[in-house]
Amino acid sequence: MNTMISTKKHIHTCAELTELIDQIGFLPLLKTGIEGWSAQEHAGPECGYQTLPDGGWEWPLWEWKGSAIQESGCAYGKFLLGKAGFISKEWWPDFCNWRRSRYPKPDENSIEAMILETLQEHGSLIVRKLRAACGFNESAMRGKFNTYLTHLETGCHIVTEDFVYPLDKKGNRYGWGWALLTTPERLFGHEACHPQRTPEESYQRMSEHFHKLFPDSDESLWDYILK
Repeated sequence: MNTMISTKKHIHTCAELTELIDQIGFLPLLKTGIEGWSAQEHAGPECGYQTLPDGGWEWPLWEWKGSAIQESGCAYGKFLLGKAGFISKEWWPDFCNWRRSRYPKPDENSIEAMILETLQEHGSLIVRKLRAACGFNESAMRGKFNTYLTHLETGCHIVTEDFVYPLDKKGNRYGWGWALLTTPERLFGHEACHPQRTPEESYQRMSEHFHKLFPDSDESLWDYILK
């Protein structure tokens, strides 16, 4: 898909990333196939993945995720075309309202309901601890568990609160980071997840916003994004 977003802004800092999230409202972290619609495509070259002489690596854009969540009050998860992205604080109520109408709360006796209840009981857990708490201990079961998580995130029942990094002997962070998961009600409050609008009204509001972002596209594009 080769649709250009109407707003182009270069970012070089985490503060500029949070400004972009607030400006665009719906922002995938990495490329999606829709031209210009990702933080990766707006980031300056110094913000990309780089290998270091000692064999390590740095990726400023990747490392800003947690700070962007904390500083902007946005939501982060696998929300957009099956990829991880940010939903701004302003647009979260409508996005959550619409998506939950498409992906309702899981059936009481389902595995997804058990995962959600376990997370609610603990408040927040990194993925591997949530997986263990739900009894998915065998390595062969991890892929299936991740599929359940993706479905719950797509339906706006789970979000990422922050990222947790292990520390080396010198106290330096390393690795890709572990997503710290929680429920949006716990993170944003009940009212932010249950606006006084119908799902159809929320969709219409978002549709008008996407028309401004992608002025040369028709409604089939945001149907594709919001499905």
